[in-house]
Amino acid sequence: MRQIVLDTETTGLSAAAGDRIIEIGCVELLHRKLTGNNLHFYLNPERDSHEDALKVHGISNEFLRDKPKFAEVVDEFLAYVQGAEIIIHNADFDVGFLNRELELLGQPAFDGFVDTVTDTLKMAKALFPGKRNGLDALCDRLGVDNSGRTLHGALLDAELLADVYINLTRGQDALLIDAGAADTAAGPVARVDLSGFDLPVIRASEQETAAHDAVLQQLDKASGGKTIWRAVMAAGVA
Repeated sequence: MRQIVLDTETTGLSAAAGDRIIEIGCVELLHRKLTGNNLHFYLNPERDSHEDALKVHGISNEFLRDKPKFAEVVDEFLAYVQGAEIIIHNADFDVGFLNRELELLGQPAFDGFVDTVTDTLKMAKALFPGKRNGLDALCDRLGVDNSGRTLHGALLDAELLADVYINLTRGQDALLIDAGAADTAAGPVARVDLSGFDLPVIRASEQETAAHDAVLQQLDKASGGKTIWRAVMAAGVA
C-alpha cells in the first residue's frame, strides 16, 4: 500500500478569500515504512502572507518571490500523489486549498487524483476524546520527537505526522498482510491449514471482565456518553 503524508503552508486561513499555498511537503510510506522518496516545493503565491500566517510559518514574502508558481509544479505533484492514500492532519483545510489551486487551473478536485484521504485529526479525536489533538500534542502523547519544530514547515510537519500516524495505527501492524512480503530471505512463508483443529475458547475471568467494564466506563465518561457501544446497546434494546 502506497501512502503519502501531506502538509501545506499558506498565506492565510481562507482559500475562498484568495489565500494561496506557499509550501507543499509530502512523505512517502510503502507498507507503513518511510521510503525517503519525498516531495517538497516552495511556491510563489502571487500575493503576500498575512502577518499572523508569517508568525506561524516564518516564510517571508521576499523568499518566495523567485519560487515556481503552483501551475509550474502541478503535473509533477499530481503524478506523485496519483492513486495513493493521502494522510493529512485536519484534511479539510489542506484539501480545500489544493482544490482551489486546481480549480484556478481548470483541473478536477484533488480527491479525483488519489485513492482516499485520511484525516489524522479525526482519528485522534476518536481515540483521545476531550484532549488536545494538535500535531505537537500528539507528538508529546505518542513519544515523537518534535524538538526541532520551532515554526511550522510543510515537509517537517509531514515527517512528524508520518511518525504520529504510524504510532496512532500501531495496533494494525499485526493485521496487515503484505502479499509482496510473502517471499523472505529464508524462502516462502509456509501456510498452515487450521481447519482441522478444534481451537479452544478461553473466556475472560470475572476479574478480567470487571477490569474491562471499568475501562469502558472511563471511555464512556470521557466522551460524554457518545461511545459507539452505548448507541449499539440502545439500538438493541429498542
